[in-house]
Parts: sequence; C-alpha cells; structure tokens
Amino acid sequence: MKLQVADRMKEYEEGVFQLLNEKKEEIEKTGKKVFNLSVGTPDFPTDPHIMEAVVNAAKNSANYKYALKMLPELTQAVIRRFKERYHVILTEKEVTDVYGSQEGIAHIGLSLCNPGDVVLVPDPGYPIFSIGPSLAMADVRTYELRPENDYLPDLDSIDEEICRKTKFMIISYPLNPICKIAPDSFYEELIPWAQAHEIIILHDNAYSDIIFDGHVGKSILQYEGAKENCIEFYSLSKSYNYTGARAGFLVGNEYLVQNFKKLRSQIDYGTFLPVQYGAIAALEGSDDGVRERCMEYQRRRDALCGGLRRIGWNVPDSQGTMFAWGKIPEGYSDDVDFVMELLQKSGVLCTPGSSFGKLGKGHVRFALTLPVEEIELAVEAIRDCGMIKK
Repeated sequence: MKLQVADRMKEYEEGVFQLLNEKKEEIEKTGKKVFNLSVGTPDFPTDPHIMEAVVNAAKNSANYKYALKMLPELTQAVIRRFKERYHVILTEKEVTDVYGSQEGIAHIGLSLCNPGDVVLVPDPGYPIFSIGPSLAMADVRTYELRPENDYLPDLDSIDEEICRKTKFMIISYPLNPICKIAPDSFYEELIPWAQAHEIIILHDNAYSDIIFDGHVGKSILQYEGAKENCIEFYSLSKSYNYTGARAGFLVGNEYLVQNFKKLRSQIDYGTFLPVQYGAIAALEGSDDGVRERCMEYQRRRDALCGGLRRIGWNVPDSQGTMFAWGKIPEGYSDDVDFVMELLQKSGVLCTPGSSFGKLGKGHVRFALTLPVEEIELAVEAIRDCGMIKK
C-alpha cells in the first residue's frame, strides 16, 4: 500500500543541514580538523548552583509525578526577574512556562490563528518563526529586513490590506541570524502602529543577555502600552546554558498568556519538576556568570569578525546573539556552494544564509561556539585555504 502523509511535511525536509552534516562527517573521516561554527549550542558549562538544584530535586521521588503547572516559587522568580532586570511589573496571570522558546513559537499560532489568518515574520529570520504559524494553517507573510533600514521592518511599506488580515507579527531583537539590535524608537513606533491595526506583537527575547559593546538588552514590555497587545518569550537556554532542560516562559498580555496556557494544558502535563527547580536557581542566583559569558562571546566576536576582516573578508561586528552574520566574499554567488567549498578547503563549517529566508541568500552565519584560540585557528585556516582574495 502507499502510505499518505501530510503535504506540509514537504516543507520540513532536512535539506542543507543534512547535507552539511554528511559533508562534515566525510571530512572528519579523512582526519582533517573541522571547526564547527554552524550550530548555536552553547559550549559553556552550566553553573554549579543550577545543576545542584536539579540534582537535589531529582533525588526526591515526589518530583517524578506530573507537574501540571508552574511551581509558585518559579512564577515568583520570573516576576522578580522581570522587575529587577527589565523594570516590568508582571502578575501571576501574565506568566506561564513553555518547553523553551522553540516549542512556544511552534505552538502559539494554534492558540491565536484561524486558518488563513496572516502572520508576519522577518526575512531573514529564524526558521521556527515561519514553521510555527504554518502548523496553525496561517498565511505566513514575510517583512523585509534590509541594511538600508538598519535591519528594522519598514512598517509604512507593509500593505494595508495585509495589515487588516494580520493576526500577529513576530519580532526579535537581537535577531538570529542577522545579529542586530533595535533602538528604543523602533518599539515606540511599533507598539502604537500594531494597536492601530489590531495586530498582536510576539517578541522572541532569547538573546537579551548576550548583547555587546555596552548595550543593554530590553524587554518589549518595558515600553508604554505594550501589555495591551504584546507578549514575549523569555528563555533560560542561552543566558544560563540550560538548553537541554528546555525552560522558557511566555509573559505579557494576561488574556493572551492565559489563552496559550489553556492550549498547552491539552498537550502536556507540565515541565518536569527538577527542571523547574533548576530554573528557580538560575533566576534567583547571581548573574555574574551571565555577564562573564557575554564578555567571552564578545571576545569571540572580536576574534572572528575582526580576524576575518583582517584577511580580507568584510564581516561586520555582531551586535548581539551568539552568532555573526556576513555576506559571502566577492567572487562567489551561491551561499550553499560557498559553504560546502569552505568546509572542504579550510575545515570551517558555517551555515548558509539562504536557510533563513530569501534575503539570507548570499550570506553566511557563524556560531560563536568555540574558544577564542580555536576561532583564531579557524580564521587562519580560511586565510590559508586561498578562497579570500584581498
């Protein structure tokens, strides 16, 4: 018999990432060193006090039951964090947990959209921004992020007919993959614009603790009127190297948060309690480690972006996130072909920009996931392979 699956699965083929992994394994078998700067998994150890909280909770057999909801202590820890870190006052009903931002963005469209509702997502943008709404059968439309507009959406250029049909819009600064931050003036324009068009704003705030050159990460909820139509995903993955634990939160407009909480009550039984206790330890502990890692990411940024510019590849400094983004060098036209050739000749693996949308074509993304010394060796390997012409 012929087995039939959903047509949408055609959109989710592994594609270039599978090809890259196969090529990487091929090269490693030859004994050639591979500098893997493609995947955004933090290489720092999780802070001991967080691991200790998880371990202690895991020793208690009572913590293996269904959680069903957030621990009250965790809700209060999130409330305190937003008050102290972002000067935002949240109530208990304006907070709910998720299995990391990825899961939250994948499912939230199901709680917001009817089939055919328009959702606006950035191009270039992280793939789940489009995949999540598509699962809800939304009409996913992209808004362009271009250097001539400082990688901010040109709100006036969005068609009024599209605006009338739009249910929600996803934004994220600093944004993976383009590594740019947004000024206060952007949020001050965006929020009333969205309210005038009755559009919900969803801010993915995964990287506000990894921002460079003295800038301070913000929450969209800091801005006047934001709670009227804005919600935000906040994650512990990158700030606290708690990636595998999958601990994140949706905060903001009470109605929207509770609406999403109701949806999630139908598909899971709550975050594993030891994970919640680890999250409490992260949020209530010292942020010294967070700041130290941010400085280390900046040193890595300097080693990579500065090093590549010195050898003739003009990659601009990342403003935030754990990534760097730049155009492929002169003389090359296809980013996938360039990435494959770079891996073959230098052993340096990065991600083709076309993986992040049409406007990502002709670019690459590097993950700052190796120590400075390794990044310097990677830059040398790129220089020595002869692909960059000064």
